[in-house]
Order: sequence, then structure tokens, then C-alpha cells
Amino acid sequence: MIKKLLYFVFVIALFQFSSCSKYQRLLKSSDYAKQLELAIKCYEKHDYYRALQLFDNVIAVYRGKEEAEKIHYYYAYCYYGQSDYIVASYHFKNFAKIFPNSKYAEECFYMSAYSKYLDSPAYTLDQTSTHEALKELQLFINAYPKSDKVTEANKLIDNLRAKLILKAFEIAKLYYKTESYNAAQIAFTNILKDFPETSYREEIMYYVVRSNFYYAKNSIEEKQQERYKSVIDAYNALINAFPETKYKNDATDFYNKATAIYVNN
Repeated sequence: MIKKLLYFVFVIALFQFSSCSKYQRLLKSSDYAKQLELAIKCYEKHDYYRALQLFDNVIAVYRGKEEAEKIHYYYAYCYYGQSDYIVASYHFKNFAKIFPNSKYAEECFYMSAYSKYLDSPAYTLDQTSTHEALKELQLFINAYPKSDKVTEANKLIDNLRAKLILKAFEIAKLYYKTESYNAAQIAFTNILKDFPETSYREEIMYYVVRSNFYYAKNSIEEKQQERYKSVIDAYNALINAFPETKYKNDATDFYNKATAIYVNN
């Protein structure tokens, strides 16, 4: 039984070695037609690493020829299949530029943006890629407003914006927790300006009241009155937007304290 198993393993290893040797010989040859044929077979088997090596060999050879379009198409998807989304995005976009009239142009334009979306990191990390993905998705929507991918692209945009909102919200709360109240009220206010649709709007408006109150309280005397006025304005904005806010009791307490000081001064 063991001998049969060892024999089977030996045969498999021999086959793989032979196959690998044939691949290496073909890769070093000048038979570009066979290289292209094998590249497509490797691609279809999701063997993107070997497919890329072969496509690298033939992409320049077939430039300007009928096969060039499909080669560039497969080439971009090889990087995508290896989760190399930045490079994939570049090649998808490059395809759309080189072959603007191709039946794959719209797809590749979208995949370029989608690859950037996939490269967007967790909200706790630097969001440069997120901003790039937002830009690319919007460019796709502008270029293909009637595409059946527009709805999906808008959902992806919403997801990315939610990530940016969450990051901005966490930064603003950190300012508040570290008692940097002026920075906090500016950060919270900017979120409301940049993302008026945020689901955190009520909570953020409440934090604006709190941040302004403690900023005023810790200010020098000659600055306090105008800053307590900001507390009153922030409270009124909160109550106008959310008359039955769950923060009403607490916010009203800040409002009453600020009003008493503002009026008496």
C-alpha cells in the first residue's frame, strides 16, 4: 500500500516537473502564438501568475493587432485575480483609454474604479485611497450615466463616504476626549458641512453644544460671552433639527447655563 502511494506521488511530481519544464521552455522561446494560447489557458484556470509571465512576453508583439484587445483585457484581470488592486486599476483604466470603442471599455472603466474601492483601507488608516476611489467612481458615473452599474457605483460611493464620516467622527471625538474643545467643535461642525446626510447628525450636533460650552468655560473672560452665544446657537440648531432629541435634557442643561452667563454679562 505504501509502495503504491509513493509511486503515485512520484508520478504526480514527475508530471508537474515535466509540465513546468515545458512551460519554462515555451516561456524562453519565440513561439508567441503558443505562448498566447497557453497564457489564455492559464488565465482560464486562474493560474494568474504564469498567465502574466506569458502575457508580458506577448503584449508588445501583438501591439496593433487584433489579439491586442483581448490580451490587455486578460492582463488587467490577472492582476485583479491576484488581488493587486492598484496595478489592476491602472491596467483597467489603460484598457479603456487604448480601446475606447471596445465592448469591454465600460466594464474596464468600472473595474478600474472598483479596484480602487477594494484597495480602500479600514477607516482607522490613511484614507488617500478612499478619496481616489470616490473620484474614480464618480468619473465612471459621469462617463456612463446610463450604465446598469451606476446604481452599484452609487452604493460603493455611499460606503466610502460612510467610512470617511466615521473616521472624521472618531477624530472629532478624540479632540473632545482630550479636552481640545475648540478643535473638537471645529471638527464636528466640519462634518456637518461636508456630510450633511450623515446618520450621526443628531449626536454630532449634541457634541457641538458640549464642545462649545467647555470651550467657552475655559476661555479668558473677555472671550466668554461670544463663545457662550455659540452654545446657545448650537442648542437651537439641535432642537430645530431634532425637537425630541434623546439628548434634550443634557443639552438643555448646557443651554441654561450658557444663557444665564450670556445674559448676565
